[in-house]
Amino acid sequence: MPTHAQIAGRLLRDAAKFFRTVGDQNAPLKPQMDDNANVFEQVATLVEQDPMGFVEDETAEQGGEETASQQTRSPAHAQRGNS
Repeated sequence: MPTHAQIAGRLLRDAAKFFRTVGDQNAPLKPQMDDNANVFEQVATLVEQDPMGFVEDETAEQGGEETASQQTRSPAHAQRGNS
């Protein structure tokens, strides 16, 4: 029986495939859809490998706002909160 994290990982990977399909069918949207797909795949990996991990909030350190996609672009960035 799969865990909640495994199901979440599959759903995120399926969403990434959807974004890639949309991008393949619509060239002007392809860069944005590829970015979305990459973020969903990275989050899927984080959820599968460390379901209770944290993504450190760098906005306070940087003095600016950061979107969820910017926070998850670097798996190494997300892993820092796990020590």
